[in-house]
Amino acid sequence: MSAPSFSLVGLGPILHRWKYLVAAAVVAAALVSALVAWQLPNQYKSTAVFFPTNLQNADPDRIVEGTKLELTGRGEDLDRAITIGQSQPVAALLVKRFDLYRHYDAGAPGTDKADTQVLNEFASNLDIVRNERDAIELTFTDRDKHLAAAVANALVGVIDSVNQQLTLTNRGRVLVLYGRRYDYLRASYEQARRQLVALRARYGIFNYDQQSRYLAKQLVETEAALSRAEGGGGGNAAALRRALHNLTRADGGRVMNTESFIRGTDSLSLIGNRVADLQSRLTGARAAYETAELTIKGRVSSVYLVQPAYPATKKSKPVRWLIVVGSVVLTFALAVIVVALLELYRYNQRRLAGPL
Repeated sequence: MSAPSFSLVGLGPILHRWKYLVAAAVVAAALVSALVAWQLPNQYKSTAVFFPTNLQNADPDRIVEGTKLELTGRGEDLDRAITIGQSQPVAALLVKRFDLYRHYDAGAPGTDKADTQVLNEFASNLDIVRNERDAIELTFTDRDKHLAAAVANALVGVIDSVNQQLTLTNRGRVLVLYGRRYDYLRASYEQARRQLVALRARYGIFNYDQQSRYLAKQLVETEAALSRAEGGGGGNAAALRRALHNLTRADGGRVMNTESFIRGTDSLSLIGNRVADLQSRLTGARAAYETAELTIKGRVSSVYLVQPAYPATKKSKPVRWLIVVGSVVLTFALAVIVVALLELYRYNQRRLAGPL
């Protein structure tokens, strides 16, 4: 006696014989799934969209030069922001800030079980992805739509803060270098300025143009008078020679003399040029320090927020009708398999009990 062959057409009589049992199973599945689906809390999604900026834009050298923030969308910037957002320290910070232990009914914080439960729940509700436009979409799901939006926005802020902390130490060191450069130039400028004042007092040079014209006039007039006196035109030639000596030599006891004037002019020119150079560099260093200090301490944002998270206007899950339909279809399929196996088992039992 050959074994029976089963087909989809052959299932009809089998289902007819077991119709009440199959119908009861399907109705029970529909009722139970509907009850379970009705008791499931509504879940709401809130999404924030942002671009991470290039950390090189926060370099003080580029800040002083007036470099603007660039939405470069570099892969490393996106990966860094996603990694920060998915890190456990960030999750622990937000769990504590929003008291998610109580919200998730995880128990008192501090135990391994409660910590693991709340962190796993938080991670399962969080989704951070890079979209096709090289922006980051940060989505948080919760049964409280206002909490979901608040957590998403807070997480963007934490990502920004941690991103800035990566360069904060280096920025502080660079600012210290700017300050040291300014202090050094200021000290050098004060020293050079004091040297300039001392040289002016030493050589008696306070107004180069007027004093040079005065010396030239006195020198010409004295030499002319000496020439007339030596030619018999009158005048004390010896006194004029002493006057000419005093005008041209520093050992004559005269403060204004050409020897000291020339020597002092060269020294004052050298020191004056250094003072002018130091003053220019000091002004630039002061401006650079103030600009860098203002920009660095102003904490330039490392993210460009395109869309903040808003409370959802409709639930994202559960899809209750889909739960009920899926449960009914699955129950019906299992019922068909079970009754088919039962019919096959009965057939084999009858064949074994019959004559050989």
